[in-house]
Amino acid sequence: MNIFIPLFLGVAIGYLFKEKLRMNLDKPLSATLLLLIFFMGVEAGRVEIDAASILIISITFAALTITGSLAFSLLLGGRR
Repeated sequence: MNIFIPLFLGVAIGYLFKEKLRMNLDKPLSATLLLLIFFMGVEAGRVEIDAASILIISITFAALTITGSLAFSLLLGGRR
């Protein structure tokens, strides 16, 4: 499903009718956002993952990223 078509259509309608459309969309947008977050959580809950493996890989990646950044900064700037 292409999400850009409704997005551009909404932008065009909003631009063309910006003076004529005076409605408060705060509550419908909040409800839609909460439904979107809820369904994203439902979909995430359906996925079976090995949490321990992902945790170890994430910690390793973070440590290597920090180490690489420090090494690169020392290589370029040195200690002062």
